[in-house]
Amino acid sequence: MVNDNHTLKAALLIGLYAVIIGYTDNHVRVIANEIGLWQFHLMRTAMAAVALALAAPILGLRLRPVNARAVAARSAVHGVAMMCYFGALGFLPVPQVSAGLFTAPIFVLLISRFVYGAQIGPVRMIAVGLGFAGVLMILGPQVMNIGPAAAVPVLGGALYALGNIALREWCPQESATTMTAGFFAAMGVFGLIGMGLTAAFNMPFEAGYLLRGPAWPSGTALWWIAVQAVGSLVAVGLMVRGYQLTEPSRASIFEYVALPAAALWGWVLFGEAPLAREWLGMGLIWLAGLLIVLRGR
Repeated sequence: MVNDNHTLKAALLIGLYAVIIGYTDNHVRVIANEIGLWQFHLMRTAMAAVALALAAPILGLRLRPVNARAVAARSAVHGVAMMCYFGALGFLPVPQVSAGLFTAPIFVLLISRFVYGAQIGPVRMIAVGLGFAGVLMILGPQVMNIGPAAAVPVLGGALYALGNIALREWCPQESATTMTAGFFAAMGVFGLIGMGLTAAFNMPFEAGYLLRGPAWPSGTALWWIAVQAVGSLVAVGLMVRGYQLTEPSRASIFEYVALPAAALWGWVLFGEAPLAREWLGMGLIWLAGLLIVLRGR
């Protein structure tokens, strides 16, 4: 359920979301060696559903939606946003696709102001600009190879922004658990569709992570899919709750932290030390978050 603005609490929850997601996403490379993207989403959703079914009665979590249509609409919007992101990976460099998705805070400002009439002050606009500049610095020069295809991940960013605004505007009475379950259900449906298409066209293993057909994963891959399922379940729940605690135009800026968190985990786990420009980009993102927290207080 949506509360009044609690910016610092939202920052902490979304920051923790970024730390968890950064860790789990760094291990997708292990999973990608054995199965394709669509099978991963379907299997992750199945494991997350089992975890939710076991945890809900023990923890007293509410899964039943108050407004099923609103939850389904929001889940579909977020699911399509993620499909724009993953689909663009098939024909665009990863930095450019990531930059497209990270336009979401800009779209949150625009949609909040011009669709829902929210008052957006200069501090928030400066923070969004600083955060996005930090993202571009971390992702590097490949981001500048802009062409018509770049519209796909930007569309994903716009839909992702709309989905986050929908948490307060469409689904004000829903629990974080309900919204998290809806997100995973949408990803599972898209995973099932993708698996059906790759199986129908008999896509070989060599087609790569994005187009690979069904395959039998090893125990190691199954373990990391399970870690992904539980970790993502907790992380997405934290992110949803963060958006429920403050205005979307504030919360979206904290999501920029996901990129430096992933980079730092890559350094800790695999020795992939960030470059000087990446450290500077991280600094800009932290500064953007600090501005919003101080302004929120």
